[in-house]
Amino acid sequence: MMGTTVIAIDGPAGSGKSTLARRLALELGLPYVNTGLMYRAVAARALEEGLDLDDEASLAATARELRFDLDPTVRPAELTVDGGRPEASLSSPEVESTVSRVARHPEVREVLRQDQRRLAAGGAVMEGRDIGTVVAPDAALKVFLQAHPEQRSRRRARERDAPAQETAEAISARDAQDARTNPFVPAPDAVVLDTTRLSAEESFRRAMELVRKRGLRR
Repeated sequence: MMGTTVIAIDGPAGSGKSTLARRLALELGLPYVNTGLMYRAVAARALEEGLDLDDEASLAATARELRFDLDPTVRPAELTVDGGRPEASLSSPEVESTVSRVARHPEVREVLRQDQRRLAAGGAVMEGRDIGTVVAPDAALKVFLQAHPEQRSRRRARERDAPAQETAEAISARDAQDARTNPFVPAPDAVVLDTTRLSAEESFRRAMELVRKRGLRR
């Protein structure tokens, strides 16, 4: 694998992005960058400091203050926030209900976009919602995951050990917010993979076939 290779994994919550991206990174010896955690870190800090979620300048300043790096002592190398592993609180309902409001601000997205490109400068498997279209438009491989909302809700409920109904409502609300602020649009050259009926292992095998076809695996 070439060190500067970037693989972009995009898609909505519960489509299997994190599981697939981490597995690919481990298999290919690349860092794994979960860009959603970066937005969640900004949202969590904003909540802690009581910031106005409509104050774009303050939120962008908060994004600049946070330090994002990669931890090379773990496999795959993963994101750190201010020198530590992302805290479990970044997946809290409070952050979940706030992150789209934070991410809708162009200045916040620009600040984090620069950090994301820096993190991927040596190659990475990067997951998010606009990786293939905005963050890494020249990525060597772009995969856009999609799945039926019901299946996405079940997966997220298992991941978070949360009530199914509550999870379904949260995902529906998140989808509605994202449709207004950051619509899901696959890159023209992305491969769309519907994971509704695929296991994590099947999704991984499909992705590895694409990796090999692109000549990204030695």
